[in-house]
Amino acid sequence: MSLLYNQISNKELRMQMLAENHPRTTVSFYRYFNLSNPKKFRDILYQKFISLNIFGRVYIAHEGINAQISVPKHYFNNMCKTVYEAHPDLDKIRMNVALDDNGKSFWVLRMKVRSRIVADGINNFTFNPKKVGVYLDAEEVNTMSDDPNTLFVDIRNHYEYEVGHFFQAIEIPSDTFRQQLPTAVQMLRNHKDKKIVIYCTGGIRCEKASSWMLYNGFKYIYQIDGGIINYIHSIRKKKLPTKFIGKIFVFDERLGERITSDVIAHCYQCNTPYDSHTNCRNQFCNRLFIQCLSCLKEYLGCCSINCQKKFTLSEKSRHVSK
Repeated sequence: MSLLYNQISNKELRMQMLAENHPRTTVSFYRYFNLSNPKKFRDILYQKFISLNIFGRVYIAHEGINAQISVPKHYFNNMCKTVYEAHPDLDKIRMNVALDDNGKSFWVLRMKVRSRIVADGINNFTFNPKKVGVYLDAEEVNTMSDDPNTLFVDIRNHYEYEVGHFFQAIEIPSDTFRQQLPTAVQMLRNHKDKKIVIYCTGGIRCEKASSWMLYNGFKYIYQIDGGIINYIHSIRKKKLPTKFIGKIFVFDERLGERITSDVIAHCYQCNTPYDSHTNCRNQFCNRLFIQCLSCLKEYLGCCSINCQKKFTLSEKSRHVSK
């Protein structure tokens, strides 16, 4: 029987990845389309990705596919061909190549079948996710950013927004995307006749959000084609000014890609300007937060004095047990 799941420890896989001598590229892609048999599709694609030494995180559902992967550069074209041919609706799907990375973002392939490719909490059967907002290219984004009558709405999480966003963009405060959708409708209920530009990192969340806003009676909904990543690629290629400041948060061990030199976030503990996230070293907390180098040293990489004490005790206990 062909291998359908990983059987090697994460530690060993990470060591193997770091020891590779060939360059890698981090790529993300998604598409909403009707998939009749997600499990069968998943198993076939998994075997093909394994043969190309691809790592990453891939979610598959009846509504489509959502992937963030690391692929050896010499297999990049093979990977594209594999995805294009995996289903007729995936032909020429956009591949969002990371803006600035060494490809060492993943070291294991996790491909899962889920009920949704993005957890949105929508259970309304009359909702049509294929009716989406108008796509904007980079020039159109910049033009609308200069329009005082246009609202830019960030449909990402708080920790993404805090390190980088479009100038004067509105944050929709919430911990999850499923919470964000009803919150956005409620927050913007008095602006249903205004032009609203919704954006996210790669396009998948704003695709669903723009559709949800239209469903809820908003008239002029737009979305950035390909998200922030495609926008940045375009302005760099066309030498346009950027309306995005700071960093893009990314969901791998890098936790961020710098776009501009602006540091708009602050250390959670001393409020010094800083914009690099880390996880609390107390394994029972593991909170994602921003910590400057001085506080990293003072708190031993923990988010609070309480976590620092627990971490110190666990380290002492670990050394004693040895």
